[in-house]
Amino acid sequence: MEPPALPADACGGAGGTHGCCEEHLACLAPPGDAHHGATAEGEHQELTEDELYCRCLSQTLCHTPTPVTVGLYAPCGQRLDSLLGKVTGFMRQEMFRREEAELRRSHQRPRSPHGWGLLQALWYLAFYKPIITETHLRRKNMEFIFIRFSAWQYAGCDKLWAGLVTTLCHHVRHHFGALPLSVFHVMGARPRFASGFSQREWALKTGACLKLWALLLVLGAGLGILLVALLVPGIKEHHALKVLGSAVTSLSGSGLVLGAFSVLKNLVISEKHKIERLTDSERFTSQLGFMSKVRGEVEVLIHFLAFMEIFERRRLRVVLEITSLDTCYPEKVAGVLNAMNTLLSDPAAPFIFILAVDPSVIVPCLEQTGCMKGLADNGYLYLNRTVTLPFSIPLMGARSRLSCLEAAVQTREDLMYRTIARNVELRRAKHRNGSSTPPASRHRVVRCIHEAFRCLHCRDDPLARYLPSNSTNLRRIVNTIPITLRLLLHRAGAAAPPPRAAAAWVVLADQWPCRLSWALQCLEDSWQRGPRPDLGARSLWSVFQEHVGELSGLRQPLHNVLSLDGDPELFHSFLARDFPFSARDALTFLGVTVNLDHSIRHKMSLLRGLGRLQRASAVSRGVQCPPLPQAP
Repeated sequence: MEPPALPADACGGAGGTHGCCEEHLACLAPPGDAHHGATAEGEHQELTEDELYCRCLSQTLCHTPTPVTVGLYAPCGQRLDSLLGKVTGFMRQEMFRREEAELRRSHQRPRSPHGWGLLQALWYLAFYKPIITETHLRRKNMEFIFIRFSAWQYAGCDKLWAGLVTTLCHHVRHHFGALPLSVFHVMGARPRFASGFSQREWALKTGACLKLWALLLVLGAGLGILLVALLVPGIKEHHALKVLGSAVTSLSGSGLVLGAFSVLKNLVISEKHKIERLTDSERFTSQLGFMSKVRGEVEVLIHFLAFMEIFERRRLRVVLEITSLDTCYPEKVAGVLNAMNTLLSDPAAPFIFILAVDPSVIVPCLEQTGCMKGLADNGYLYLNRTVTLPFSIPLMGARSRLSCLEAAVQTREDLMYRTIARNVELRRAKHRNGSSTPPASRHRVVRCIHEAFRCLHCRDDPLARYLPSNSTNLRRIVNTIPITLRLLLHRAGAAAPPPRAAAAWVVLADQWPCRLSWALQCLEDSWQRGPRPDLGARSLWSVFQEHVGELSGLRQPLHNVLSLDGDPELFHSFLARDFPFSARDALTFLGVTVNLDHSIRHKMSLLRGLGRLQRASAVSRGVQCPPLPQAP
């Protein structure tokens, strides 16, 4: 059987501006000096479990091709807000570190479209076309534009998805200023790729310059004729010359006035106002091309961001954090996900969506809407088609629980002081180029990730046989492996399982989430019932086989979850022959399994507990319980 090949977009973005597989691997652990790495070792030991998860996620997002949708899954809304804050903080630290490293490498400071830099930006917008060169593709510094979208604030709106798009447009306009974006609407040009190995990042707009000079020349000629006709003695009586001068001046000046009027119109009427005006129209539901107009506004933003990447000499990433979606009506939930899929899914879009939700709430909402047609009314399938990087936060660890407890008993003044102190630390990190991981550890992470990806590519490795043919699932696996390896090395150190085993576990969780969750739940129940010395040495397949009859009896309530699994025969050969994970291995991997929805296991726990109660009740009444059905 020929193993499926990894897709081109699994490690590289469309258009070549988002990096390639080699860059993705090489940049997963950026280099730093030994001094700062040594000082960070003590800091790293003090991280809570939640902070460790967020740090690994933020480091991976700095190298993941865009656009990407991160499913940040956790059952508690307050914890989700805390996790989002941590991810944002770690991404800012990485942003500062990369800025200093790029300055040392290229000795070029990034430009800014504010202050005196605004005049330079307007000059380039008016007279130059940007070119994507090899120099730009090698730049590692980037700037994150963080946008928090709380769906609850727009819950009363008829079109919640319109609130998402207008929030994006408003924040991008506010970040760069209204004038550059308005000029880009009228005179801007989208970047094109360099021909050959040219390093010129700007090309003169010959046509625009000729038109401008022609208008200015005609305007000057018209003004000269008019002044001669008005001021030179002996010619004042020639009315025809006055009319000619006035006509030439008016015609040439009208072109400049129309251009200035277009810029002023876009300056006053923002993209947000345009979309709101379209949605407020009574005829917008039947208006032909309505969605095309909205998408056109988003495409202008994407091209503008690509232009500003060349101007500022850095990569730009828009991080859109979507929260409180599980507090909205089902139709509006589906509308927001549709907006993410249709309006903001341009392959060249530098967008990172972080969908902070509780799947156990979102999935029933999706299953109540009409968007499930063709998906067998399965909300899990719909969510999996939207999310390209699942990150399910496990149960809160001891250090995280202690940190939350300390935050709960602090006063408001203490929390304000902590915020100020955190801002000071971010400033210090920017100036000292602080590194969060020692160089030796970073190099080990890179080697492990290389080895894991090599197993996926190797045709002789049995793991390649289990890779899915779906490009979305492949991308989920490729995005998850670096996070899993980072967490393993941080938690277990030298005792961490080999990278091949970690990659196999990621594939197992992605391809058979229901069966793996069932085996883990049965294993957890066995541990909770009492100590068994031989339990750790048992194979995970034997645990699953022992309780497969009970799973078969729960096919009806677990129908949607079971449909997520791949071929059952491959699951058998995976665990029984090629990767015989033990119960002890499962315990090691459980704390770092971020691509497995933990709400599935919670649902199974409730169903098993309910089944035990029913059997106990039947025994107490003297009723003989029917035997558990056997799996076919």
